[in-house]
Amino acid sequence: MLRLHGFAVSNYYNMVKLALLEKGLPFEEVRAYACREQAFLAISPRGKVPVLECDEGFISETSAILEYLEALGQGTALLPQGAFEQAKARELARHIELYIELPARYCYAQAFFGMQLDPAILKKGREELLAGVDSLKRLGVFSPYVAGDSMSLADLYFLYSIDLAAAVAHKLFEIDLLADFSEARALLERFATNPNVQRVAADKEAAFGPFMAHMKARVAG
Repeated sequence: MLRLHGFAVSNYYNMVKLALLEKGLPFEEVRAYACREQAFLAISPRGKVPVLECDEGFISETSAILEYLEALGQGTALLPQGAFEQAKARELARHIELYIELPARYCYAQAFFGMQLDPAILKKGREELLAGVDSLKRLGVFSPYVAGDSMSLADLYFLYSIDLAAAVAHKLFEIDLLADFSEARALLERFATNPNVQRVAADKEAAFGPFMAHMKARVAG
């Protein structure tokens, strides 16, 4: 059986978890926080989550894990038919990660953990977030899903990146990132009714307390 290592507050962990649920693949969850301990580095060379354990060994990096799950050819496909259509879905996933998720992540320390960042980092984060969302409006299909009429890998990145990006924009810059992005808001509302998305959200909420305790202990240590 597949085993997913990580923690339910991680957005990248939840991308993989939702993919497994949508595909109907049986899996176990193994709680593990990002760390540099040798035992964990043996399965995740950079000490990051998520990590997927399969019969052949361990796979780190979310994009590689998602591609592996697609290559298995089991359960619901999360890539459309056709080489061009698949490339467009991958393009959107990469776009969301590079130009929305990562700029938001640079600001997490101040937005969520009370640390002070260099104003230059905040300025760049603001500019990148606005530019990333603006270009997603042009690149995304939203008919009704990000890449077309069916859920794809691009939606996993969208669902677990845009909410955090919007929270960063609101907290640090007093910007409603989705104010004039009705297609994105409509898709988020659609996902809110998805039972698998609801399960991931409930598990995230339940895991938040232990995660914060872990972070405080890590800072104190």
